[in-house]
Amino acid sequence: MVEKMKLLHITGPRDDIDRVTDVYLSKYEIHFENAIASLGNLTNVRPFVETNLYKEAYMRATELWEYLKDDPGKAEKMKPQKAERIVEANYRLAEEIMGRQEELRLRRAELKKLMQQIEPFRELDYEFRRILEFRYIAFRAGRIPREHYQKLERYIHDTDYALFYECHSDENYVWGAYFVPEIRKNEVDAICASFHFERMQLPDSFEGTPDAAYRDAEAEYEQNLAESEALKKQLHDMLLRHQKQIAGAYQSLKTYCENFDVRKMAICSRANEQDDSGEYYILYGWMSERDAERFLQEVKKDRRIQVIEEEAENSLSAAPPTRLRNPKIFSPFQMFVEMYGLPAYNEMDPTIFIALTYTFIFGAMFGDAGQGLCLVIGGFLLYKVKKMNLAAIIALAGIWSTFFGFMYGSVFGFEETLPAVWMRPMDNIMTTLLIAIGFGMAMILLAMVLNVINAVRAKDLGRILFDASGLSGLVCYGSVVLVIALYLAGYAIPAAGVLGVLVGVPLVAILLKEPLSNLVEKKSHILPEGSKAMFFVEALVELFDVVLSYATNSISFVRVGAFALSHAGMMGVVLTLAGYESGSPNWVIVVLGNILVTGLEGLVVGIQVLRLEYYEMFSRFYRGNGKPFVGFFKKKEAGGNE
Repeated sequence: MVEKMKLLHITGPRDDIDRVTDVYLSKYEIHFENAIASLGNLTNVRPFVETNLYKEAYMRATELWEYLKDDPGKAEKMKPQKAERIVEANYRLAEEIMGRQEELRLRRAELKKLMQQIEPFRELDYEFRRILEFRYIAFRAGRIPREHYQKLERYIHDTDYALFYECHSDENYVWGAYFVPEIRKNEVDAICASFHFERMQLPDSFEGTPDAAYRDAEAEYEQNLAESEALKKQLHDMLLRHQKQIAGAYQSLKTYCENFDVRKMAICSRANEQDDSGEYYILYGWMSERDAERFLQEVKKDRRIQVIEEEAENSLSAAPPTRLRNPKIFSPFQMFVEMYGLPAYNEMDPTIFIALTYTFIFGAMFGDAGQGLCLVIGGFLLYKVKKMNLAAIIALAGIWSTFFGFMYGSVFGFEETLPAVWMRPMDNIMTTLLIAIGFGMAMILLAMVLNVINAVRAKDLGRILFDASGLSGLVCYGSVVLVIALYLAGYAIPAAGVLGVLVGVPLVAILLKEPLSNLVEKKSHILPEGSKAMFFVEALVELFDVVLSYATNSISFVRVGAFALSHAGMMGVVLTLAGYESGSPNWVIVVLGNILVTGLEGLVVGIQVLRLEYYEMFSRFYRGNGKPFVGFFKKKEAGGNE
């Protein structure tokens, strides 16, 4: 169901906005409208533009809290000025230690980079500085892709003036260095570059061999870490004496820093341009009816805040957002509704409709007592562990699969184990398909009724009377369905004249929907502007499409019966492969076949049922153009809220 909303206009002294946000608004879910966008044309108003006053203090508080991270119990709630003083005092005490820690961190980064640079060349057993001092021999370190390494080897082998020393390799690269006379370096550099040799600059800041330098850097890195941990413990012990105060300051500053963004949705107003003392903030946003009543009761005695409520139906400044609230058993199906589009505020929420029809049709298409029970158990367990809405939908659909399994007399594909309470689909294929089409016609008629209800809510008279899924469509399509039902039942059908009126008049009304709608709504023009001939041509084409959609949408439901038949056919194949007719079936094949059919058919049937919902039913009564409710705050446990 779409939750009832109220639009609240909230105002008070400009310097009181933080208190109001923290004490009142943060307890509720409220969808703020941008005040400057809606009220910016008023005189003496301006955006509430300020830099975040609490950001710097909050960042310092966060830095301090990183060294504690213990549970302080219930933190003291305090005003931002006190919180800032506490943070500043403790930050000064810890600043020297944190400065030293930052130095250590930067040094660790340098050491790590050095180790990464020289690690692939640790096998180069020669003092690196001495290599760099060579006057007549050039030295190049780097790596080459393994697929090009053989080319380099052949080139080095064929020359008598170049030497390559391999240091390290993995599945992608070979690291090493080549030595070449100074006078030949440009020639060899060009050739090696053509082999995709990537030069790497090794630092000249270490002594000894690369391996010795790596071990020295590694030892310094470990020593650095140990010193950093000791400083961290020292800082933790020092701050622990003020833990409760720091925790309270951290929580308070975090709240004020996050709540500061409320200003982006507010505007400031003042009676006099030269007088800043009388400046007020203006906020307005949507709350659920229940929350709005609690909020109004809470602020009733607070003289520094003024709240005016406005009914959603009377709002001219903003369209109300949509927030769905359904019984817990139906709430997983909101996922399907949101995939199509949220209902508008005055539109019917189809969640319960899709929950009932989706699971019912799924069960009719996938009727097997054993496999359905597996879907129930598997979906329920997955929902309990992962909290996945899709798992809950599978479990609920499995209940109807189990029910229809008993109705069809099918359990894990065995058709003789259980007696069919209703019918076996394969015993009379034509009857199965006709029942499916008849069920589809009933669903289309129900969708038309829902469309009329939605049109009444939207006060759209043209849609009520002349829409293809309105009263005209309902009379036309319903008459055809009635005639078919009477014919199949063996009763006499109405006379041709009666049928002509019941079918022909509604079709004419649908054909002339636009001018008739303009007429009943008393608009200034009846026929649309432009070519009248073109209008009638387009209207005739659209009418043909409407009549065709009545037929195709009805026939589309034949898939309900077709999948009930295909399930019996697929399980018949599994049992045949398992040798069931011989009297001693291969139970491994039976089990694997059931798993395969359950997974494959469950996926395909789930998609096909959703297609029926969206294209054959939703498209007739549902628009799904609602604006989502986006709560600015998460509800707190306090304040009597859920």
